[in-house]
Amino acid sequence: MTVTPGRGGGGGAPALDGAGHRPHLGSTMTTPRLPVRISRGVPTSDGAGVRLTRLMGGDPRMPSVDPFLMLDYFDSPDASDYLAGFPPHPHRGFETVTYMLNGRMRHKDNHGHEGVIETGGVQWMTAGRGIVHSEMPEQTSGLMRGFQLWVNLPAKLKMQAPAYQEHPAASMPIESREGGVEVKVIAGATSRGTRGPVTVEPTGAIYLDLALPDGATFDEPLGGEFAGVVVVHDGAIAFDGDRVVAALGLAELGAGDEVRFTAKRGPARVLLIAGKPIREPVAWHGPFVMNTRDELVAAFEDYQAGRF
Repeated sequence: MTVTPGRGGGGGAPALDGAGHRPHLGSTMTTPRLPVRISRGVPTSDGAGVRLTRLMGGDPRMPSVDPFLMLDYFDSPDASDYLAGFPPHPHRGFETVTYMLNGRMRHKDNHGHEGVIETGGVQWMTAGRGIVHSEMPEQTSGLMRGFQLWVNLPAKLKMQAPAYQEHPAASMPIESREGGVEVKVIAGATSRGTRGPVTVEPTGAIYLDLALPDGATFDEPLGGEFAGVVVVHDGAIAFDGDRVVAALGLAELGAGDEVRFTAKRGPARVLLIAGKPIREPVAWHGPFVMNTRDELVAAFEDYQAGRF
């Protein structure tokens, strides 16, 4: 395994045993984390009519996975699908993560922050006690593609001040692993020591973008204290030989301590997203995510009164 110059990394992975499992350093075997649910995204729209594919949240067929609330994918070369963008709207009580695969998106809020997320870049925004922002395409033609993830906050942090972590593609390390697998580390750290630029203390979130050549296998230790999902955005992968997840499919990971899958029928691009569950009540309506109905009512009242 190599890492691009100036970026962290570690040594190669230990060999597999005869059963295809990878031992931890020491002695014990690992248990693969197989999917307990595989779902496909459904078409929807949001903002001023932007066409999206919703992969998680807002639908009984695609329940949230604590601490993650919702995941949307946008992908179109047709400006009419995205040009209206997301005009000013409020948030309270959670975090939004915008990861641009292609294109440029301008962000502006009522606290004086403004910037542009470009191809390969990420913005991890903590809405906290309240913010009103807009997300508008910084282009009038060409491909716009990416993800937006909503991450819950624990009760003790829901009313903190808004904050941002914004990083361009060049700041994100890429591990080169066996078989040609490339691991772009956006948040958290890999077992081989490569750490992404985004740190998320409340949930210890891990956010990896993986590129696998045809037939290549990705494996990564992931303990049971983390909930995790695997999202395929190009190609297809297989868990345990025959449990296939195709493009725009999401696999919720079950119990175990290692994520392991193989690209099938061609190369694949995959997100691995994991975090520590918050395990608190969720009161969620529209752009506000709190713990109780009374807190939700207060959020609407504060917004309507201009207290954001």
